Amino acid sequence: MSETFMNKKKKPRFVRQESTKLKRLKDKWRRPRGIDSKKHEEKRGKGKIPKIGYKKPNYLRGIHPSGYYPVLIHNVVELSTINPKKEAAIIASSIGRKKRNEIIRIANEKKITILNPRKGEK
Repeated sequence: MSETFMNKKKKPRFVRQESTKLKRLKDKWRRPRGIDSKKHEEKRGKGKIPKIGYKKPNYLRGIHPSGYYPVLIHNVVELSTINPKKEAAIIASSIGRKKRNEIIRIANEKKITILNPRKGEK
């Protein structure tokens, strides 16, 4: 999975124009549309603009930073469909504590990784 993180390193941080100068503007990306904008003209030193070339390769898309493909779990039966070497479980937020504990217990027995454990859960 080192290639995943290498691709992440290459991608620059895309920030909104003037967001570093004006406190009221957040860093969230907004495309510069002004006809005189240097960032719109893609001048050097004015920051990068998102383009298709920054896209990850197909086989790396959808992978969690841990290296697993996430699978949403609603009940114990759905755990049986998971391949523990390639996939990891994300327990749905609508699941209560009792059912959640049961899912975690069975996942630990099958050595399935859980990507969203709560505090104190393993």
